[in-house]
Amino acid sequence: MSMIDKIYKQVEERNPGEKEFHQAVKEVLESVEPVLDKHPEFVSAKILDRIVEPERQIMFRVPWMDDNGEVHVNRGFRVQFNSAIGPYKGGLRFHPSVYLGIIKFLGFEQIFKNALTGLAMGGGKGGSDFDPKGKSDAEVMRFCHSFMNELYRYIGPDTDVPAGDIGVGAREIGYMFGQYRKVVNRFEGVFTGKGPEWGGSLGRPEATGYGLVYFTQEMLKDDGKDLKGKTVTISGSGNVAQFALDKCLQLGAKVVTLSDSSGTIYDPEGIDRDKFEYVMELKNIRRGRIEEYAEEYGVEYVDRGVPWVYECDIALPCATQNEIDGKDAQTLVDNGVTAVGEGANMPSTPEAMDIFLESGILFGPAKAANAGGVSVSGLEMAQNSQRVPWSFEEVDSKLQNIMKNIYAATSQQAKKYGKEKNFVLGANVAGFMKVAKAMLDQGLI
Repeated sequence: MSMIDKIYKQVEERNPGEKEFHQAVKEVLESVEPVLDKHPEFVSAKILDRIVEPERQIMFRVPWMDDNGEVHVNRGFRVQFNSAIGPYKGGLRFHPSVYLGIIKFLGFEQIFKNALTGLAMGGGKGGSDFDPKGKSDAEVMRFCHSFMNELYRYIGPDTDVPAGDIGVGAREIGYMFGQYRKVVNRFEGVFTGKGPEWGGSLGRPEATGYGLVYFTQEMLKDDGKDLKGKTVTISGSGNVAQFALDKCLQLGAKVVTLSDSSGTIYDPEGIDRDKFEYVMELKNIRRGRIEEYAEEYGVEYVDRGVPWVYECDIALPCATQNEIDGKDAQTLVDNGVTAVGEGANMPSTPEAMDIFLESGILFGPAKAANAGGVSVSGLEMAQNSQRVPWSFEEVDSKLQNIMKNIYAATSQQAKKYGKEKNFVLGANVAGFMKVAKAMLDQGLI
């Protein structure tokens, strides 16, 4: 049995039932295997054995009361995975599907994603199985305050800086930051994704979606192509999907799909600027379902449908993990897709990823393609440290440069190891090398 197989088997045995975490670890281990031949010092220091084990796992109860006076108890999580290159950094997810395995998968991915940005950020993730959907603002506030009454002990601007994720937007971050500030009696940059009036960065809401499109544009450019005039399918209709759509419109592409957990809309004429504004109001203010778009504009809606059955040049999965399976991937390839950029975290199953790579299409993996959000979070941390806000244009310019650099590093490592345009290998190796060297330099900790 090879060393990689032994480590993976150990991960499975130590973390039973955590299939998303197993999947994320396997992808990285397989990618970095050729690195070990050139760097035997990583083997002797057991870097891989250490990097797959979180530095700290925190799980706690979160009691809260609904508007009818009934008490509920949810679970809260924070996995502080690796701090070799900086404070733990990663979002909080509030969703019924959350359990320790999903938080560990997200935290593990975050290690390498954050390393790719070139900023001093380690990897962590957290959240709860609380579902904010259908809850009143008062109920969400009570939950967030209770959640922070425990989490505050483990975070801080130089220790661990959470952000948002699925189910955690500006409202939730505001409630949590307010409680943190009250409990510790300090105003400090402990959260990112804050409101611009109280320490947040301009450009942070747009960052993940914009960064995804910037990375996809870099892939296309290197292949002699462009986004202008291309047909794009996008899944999801939350923050990442919304701003990926916005940037696609700016660059002259035609987006024909959006989705949510209920189903998918298909608008063959394209979602133009007016329709985009309708989506923003529908999802962010009214918190409605995407089916209402189909009713408003008289377009196709498929209950429980997915966007990947429609012909497109570019696909941008922006919803959730493992949303594209092998069948979906093959359908996309058969229908002539030329590029896939992952806006969500690990939205393609291993089978889907293999199909994309074997087909020769351009494939931007999540840890590289969706790193724009955490990149601007890092810029927000810098602004908080300086007590100086930057303009939207300044932040967006820095974001574009970071995404170009991520693409360059990813592409360079892919070529170095004889897998040109295999950006999965390139991203994993580029991120791993930075973290592994830091761990080696700091000794056995």
